[in-house]
Amino acid sequence: MQHIKWLEDAVFYEIYPQSFYDSNQDGIGDIKGIIEKLDYVQTLGCNAIWMNPCFDSPFKDAGYDVRDYKKIASRYGINEDLVMLVNQMHERNMHLLLDLVPCHTSEEHPWFKESSKQEKNMYSHRYIWTNGAFDKPNNLTAVGGECERNGTYVISFFNCQPSLNYGFAKVKESWQYAIDSKEALATQDAMIDVMKYWLSMGVDGFRVDMAACLVKNDDGEVGTQLAWKRMFKEVRQEFPEAVFVSEWSNPTRALKCGFNMDFYLDHGWNGGNGYHHLLRDQDIDLNTYEIKKDVSYFKTESTQSILPFLKEYLNNYNQTKEDGFISFITDNHDMIRISKFFTEEEIRIIFGFIFTMPGVPFLYYGDEIGMKYLEIPTKEGGYHRTGSRTPMQWDHSMNLGFSKGKEEHLYLPVEKNNTKSTVEDALNDPNSLYYYVQKLISLRHTYKDLQSLNNFTVYYAKAKSKLFAYKRGDFLIVVFPSLKTENLKLDGAYEVIYSVGNFVLESKFLKDIQNAFILLKRKKEEKQ
Repeated sequence: MQHIKWLEDAVFYEIYPQSFYDSNQDGIGDIKGIIEKLDYVQTLGCNAIWMNPCFDSPFKDAGYDVRDYKKIASRYGINEDLVMLVNQMHERNMHLLLDLVPCHTSEEHPWFKESSKQEKNMYSHRYIWTNGAFDKPNNLTAVGGECERNGTYVISFFNCQPSLNYGFAKVKESWQYAIDSKEALATQDAMIDVMKYWLSMGVDGFRVDMAACLVKNDDGEVGTQLAWKRMFKEVRQEFPEAVFVSEWSNPTRALKCGFNMDFYLDHGWNGGNGYHHLLRDQDIDLNTYEIKKDVSYFKTESTQSILPFLKEYLNNYNQTKEDGFISFITDNHDMIRISKFFTEEEIRIIFGFIFTMPGVPFLYYGDEIGMKYLEIPTKEGGYHRTGSRTPMQWDHSMNLGFSKGKEEHLYLPVEKNNTKSTVEDALNDPNSLYYYVQKLISLRHTYKDLQSLNNFTVYYAKAKSKLFAYKRGDFLIVVFPSLKTENLKLDGAYEVIYSVGNFVLESKFLKDIQNAFILLKRKKEEKQ
């Protein structure tokens, strides 16, 4: 894989476009609104943006049901607005990733409308169709009775999302196609065309939705990996600097087949150890939002050690450190915000960990000001995720500064409980979470050892202790989310660069560490 220089020091900011900033008073965020707030993102320290789906869509799944891959949704603006955003970002030495949804389209996509016709045409096999209404698609979900075509079509998740045909790893039925069939390759070629279209406009790459799910009945996702290798080869011949981050949560597969980054997420198929044990090891009732139990590592009252995380992470890291980066996230649009589960003191320790780990970190909009999770009804297929997608809280003006439109026209409601979590409040408080995040990102930019470089070694981690320490070049990072106290012997003389929590640095010992994140740098005379 080609080395991409700018990823070495990249810190991403994820923007849910409909909720970030409304520039035209219609109650929905838009691309021009993002342009207006680029200075904010850059001042925070983020030098790259991942923008959630912005393509034309009926928005039954918040844009993850694409109706036209080459057209910006009218709610966000026009294609020229996207080009303007790219140009404005490049002038600031910032980079933009769009959200690519390759597994399925909307049922309103022209490809699907043609594929739905009984008469054969060039799109008949762009999607996965059975031969008849009563053919069983085995472990796949299919919809029938919606189209004139004699058959059922496989869907990815919602009924509005017919699956594109990338083939089957094991062909067992006459309506299934091999991954190297002309039908499956035609789908790959169509997606290559989409990628090249936006890359030619200056976009720097893509975050890929459901990246592991292209080929069906694909044990080990071997067929899907082959599909990505072919598509990357074609795209990178023309755009060698194109960057891709996968929603795969399996770096040994994603990075080996050509992705530059892979998200570390709370997904069942990765064993549930990584991100899960850190932040999401809880029992929550999604009907009542009652948290019955939380034993996540970063809960101060939890006794869980870092070892369940390390067991999986080190295996992934060691196998892929020459191939690309594992990306940690503060939150994203598919998760309940961590502010629902953690205190601000705990969140500071979490962020200290995220922004000092190797790989490329992603900050979800609003997390830097401690935005709350709102328990609100579902919107555009969001279900319990909807409460994490509410409008950015800029100030205490109308609609918390998100929009000058009427309240009833807002994409989602803003918090009304006299919130203190606004950018305005944060900027006026020198001790705010915002300035803490800004400082962490600044330190990451300042010291190469703290950037994306895969230079990670474990210094201290034990089964019956929550104390965790790791090295990155000249730096020793100590994480201890506990109200108990512990001590740590150091292997040399260090100075504290930045910290939160309680501890005493005495000679070559850290003593009485309590609920702390500590960033230490080896003193020059002690460098080896």
